[in-house]
Amino acid sequence: MGNRKLIFFLAGVIAAAVHFPATAGYSVVQFGAKGDGRTDSTAAFQAAWKAACNTAVSSTVSVPKGTFLLRPVSFTGPCRNRILFQISGTIVAPDDYNAIGKSEFWILFYKVTRLTVVGGTVDAKGQRFWSCRKNGNNHCPPGARSISFQWCSNVVVSGLSSLNSQTVHIAINECSNMRLQNLRIVAPAGSPNTDGVHVESSRGVTVIGSSIKTGDDCISIGQGGMNVWLERIGCGPGHGISVGSLGNGFNEAGVQNVTVTNSMFTRTQNGVRVKSWARPSGGYARNLVFKNLVMRYVANPIIIDQQYCPDNRCPHQSSGVRVSDVTYKNIKGTSATQVAMTFRCSRTNPCRGIKLQDIKLSYVDKLKRPAIAYCENALGSSIGGVFPRSCWK
Repeated sequence: MGNRKLIFFLAGVIAAAVHFPATAGYSVVQFGAKGDGRTDSTAAFQAAWKAACNTAVSSTVSVPKGTFLLRPVSFTGPCRNRILFQISGTIVAPDDYNAIGKSEFWILFYKVTRLTVVGGTVDAKGQRFWSCRKNGNNHCPPGARSISFQWCSNVVVSGLSSLNSQTVHIAINECSNMRLQNLRIVAPAGSPNTDGVHVESSRGVTVIGSSIKTGDDCISIGQGGMNVWLERIGCGPGHGISVGSLGNGFNEAGVQNVTVTNSMFTRTQNGVRVKSWARPSGGYARNLVFKNLVMRYVANPIIIDQQYCPDNRCPHQSSGVRVSDVTYKNIKGTSATQVAMTFRCSRTNPCRGIKLQDIKLSYVDKLKRPAIAYCENALGSSIGGVFPRSCWK
């Protein structure tokens, strides 16, 4: 082979290595998992993960078709290379809710980077746990979050279905560069604390093209949430999309740069909400944008509530959370209550920089009463057509 041909040949080999990296595959069945819905496959899942994590080339952990029973399990990094976690089957929790309910986490990814989770269904079987909670049983366990990401980065979750979580379906904490897409999250309207996605102390989080039906917030953004983008979310039933609750403690990180766009809310308790405890706090919520939204019979389509105090332990106190630069643009639809817009802000830290543009919300009422806006300690401006008429005319 001549020198020129050898050079081109070697260049082709190198290019192939770059564009088509070597991969290693590890099926959980190889490690003893059984898809019969009865056999405990926890150890097999952990063994498959460990093998993939310790491999120097890109690796796949595959869960084939079938039903695989898991107890609390932790998939821990850092790993040596990229991992694809491919779920074709269904992962279920044990019938006894205590088996996962006494643990904060059911499925935990911890300190993992360059991870992709694709497809499949996880079912936490939360019905008996919710019944325990509703009956006021003091012996109920605290409950588990179905899927948690802690200290993770550069993660994609695509096409996953999460059913009947005991508490939060997907929790993101201390993470960066997370993309969740094409999710299907389902829990009954009456299931307590079953937030669809909860983001806290994380930055660069995107949730897009997803259907979320829960008994609590479809998506909630807690302290330290930054640079969060939520797009094409179908929310309902549930409590809407919430920033907060904030201000539960004094030394709390703020929330900033959150956008909710091109989404629909159907028969939810709230549409887009900002809420904070009526307590002293050094926290804040700023640079929030809610635009291109449709409300369909939503009880509180637009709401800022800084008097949140469900246990009545903070009477006569005022929220220290500073809410500023909040934009509502092109929001249309129907309200299930007459007060379609509520800005109930702190008397010591009034909301500032609220901007309303092209709002059209009507009240669904047999008496044909008009929708109204309620404002308290709120400063802002209106542009274009705004109905109901805002406090700033």
